[in-house]
Amino acid sequence: MRSPGRSRSMCEWDDFAEDAKALDDLLTADGSGALSPFLLLSQPGVGATDQRRCSELWTRDRRTAAAAQRHTLDFRFRAADGRKIKLGYLSNDFHDHATALLLIETLEAHDRERFCVNAYSYGADDGKAMRHRLVGAFDSFVDIRALSDGDAARAIHRDEVDILIDLKGFTANARTGILMLRPAPVQVNYLGYPGTLGAELCDYIITDDYVTPSASAADYSESFAYMPHSYQPRGRAGPIGPNPGRASVGLPEQGVVFCCFNQAYKFTPEMFDVWCRLLDAAPGSVLWLLAAPMAEGNLRNEAWKRGVNGNRLVFAPDMAQGEHLARLQLADLVLDTAPYNAHTTASDALWAGAPIVTCSGSTFPSRVAGSLLRAVGMPELITDDLGGYFDLASSLAADPRRLAATRAKLAGNRAGAALFDVDGYTRDLEGLYLTMWRRHAVGLPPAAILAA
Repeated sequence: MRSPGRSRSMCEWDDFAEDAKALDDLLTADGSGALSPFLLLSQPGVGATDQRRCSELWTRDRRTAAAAQRHTLDFRFRAADGRKIKLGYLSNDFHDHATALLLIETLEAHDRERFCVNAYSYGADDGKAMRHRLVGAFDSFVDIRALSDGDAARAIHRDEVDILIDLKGFTANARTGILMLRPAPVQVNYLGYPGTLGAELCDYIITDDYVTPSASAADYSESFAYMPHSYQPRGRAGPIGPNPGRASVGLPEQGVVFCCFNQAYKFTPEMFDVWCRLLDAAPGSVLWLLAAPMAEGNLRNEAWKRGVNGNRLVFAPDMAQGEHLARLQLADLVLDTAPYNAHTTASDALWAGAPIVTCSGSTFPSRVAGSLLRAVGMPELITDDLGGYFDLASSLAADPRRLAATRAKLAGNRAGAALFDVDGYTRDLEGLYLTMWRRHAVGLPPAAILAA
């Protein structure tokens, strides 16, 4: 079978249905554990139950090997004895990366009277300003790139980390083998991966009651640690520059600008059908997408197949964060993807004042944009099927007054929105960490649901 991940990134959809069946066969037929859980996050029709099964098959053999190594390591943990709780954030992405952009202000806002905040980094130093800022945000920054999983686990245990927070899950270059060795008494799945890691890796997942309703608990090996608004952090720092003007970024001066800056692998033929219908219903409109050199030709061809001029797709190059936020002001309406929503790109758009229409599904990654919209006071932009998604987006595009009122409401909400309240978010997150630690300290197992 050809690589489904590569086909998705290139938007090669001729065999989309066959690829979906092949993925299903990998998951259900032989139980080989050969299917990466990440691939299922963007696959239509896949539920959280299958996502959990895939995660546990993916890690099964490594968990068995890790159990023997844990026995050899024989980690013991001592009581905190009134000292600060030691947090250890584990990631490959402590550089100019979406995870760092979301989390940096929360890291800086941590209460140093109660917490010691440590980084365990196994990613490269890109030399950029964000890397330097991250190093300064932690009480200690430990580079574990050169260490084996066992030695990295020993280092974390030696530092007496109380709560180890994984920011990677099953995303690129993750080292879940460190988690499998259980170097900390409490381990947490947070932010980097929108789904369960399966049995034995983490005790809790930081979430909210929209992305993972309580009824979905059986589909997660981790206990739910609920934030009161959205699970996702998003800061306020970094001024948004002046609107650069349409011409400077290759957009037409007239017509509705529909926008989606999600990665191309999140696109599906069904979603693209809806987008082309929206373009057809709004004469002069364009669809503004993030540059995707391997996919752009295929996407233009797919537009032509649907009766839409492929030149109405405008591709935007990668830019530094400040410039990116400035240009986002030019988007009239952001169109979300399903079943893998916009995550960082959604909160970027909302911060820049661009409303987003989303279609929520049943899985964590399919409900993130809805969580963000609720946290910014705009739940009316959430739909639950593609028919409703099309109707809402087309009606907004066809009614300039209604679209302007929507944008004005977002602008008015932004200053007081929970989504952008860094201090409030950080205190709520710390409340969850404290409760996790107190339960552990008195010998209680993870609660089924914790609430900040």
